[in-house]
Amino acid sequence: MVVAKKEDYVKIFLIATIFSVLGGLFGYILGVFFLDISMVVIEFYGYEEKVFEVQEKMSSKGGFFIWLGVMFLAGFTPLPFKVFTITSGIISFNIVVFFFICLFTRGLRFFLVAYLTSLFGSKFGSFIEKKGALWFTIIGIAIVIIATILYLLFK
Repeated sequence: MVVAKKEDYVKIFLIATIFSVLGGLFGYILGVFFLDISMVVIEFYGYEEKVFEVQEKMSSKGGFFIWLGVMFLAGFTPLPFKVFTITSGIISFNIVVFFFICLFTRGLRFFLVAYLTSLFGSKFGSFIEKKGALWFTIIGIAIVIIATILYLLFK
């Protein structure tokens, strides 16, 4: 969409971010109120065993920060975001923190794609289609590692 309307990249990024976050909140609600439906989606991706491991680990001291890192990666990388939003509801992750991490990560991802596509056009679009998943994963993991190191240093 940005290739066709470069001058509207901010509008396109905002629309994508808003509706992605709304979709994340919908997934969270599914996890909270509709466990049976939620498990169908989670089983489709093969994560059913992990959900209950995560719920158990959330009760530990570092569980919150671990899940925060996982949510960052889910929102920023090609991981199946919907599985992690539903799981957040199932494990009763703090909804305010959930909302802001979704807003930040999805917004960052969509902004980078929209802005760089507006600058470089269809060449960047082709690059994102071929190598975007790899680069978003590398950048996301690097950010989580840096945040973990900073957390441990200033703890």
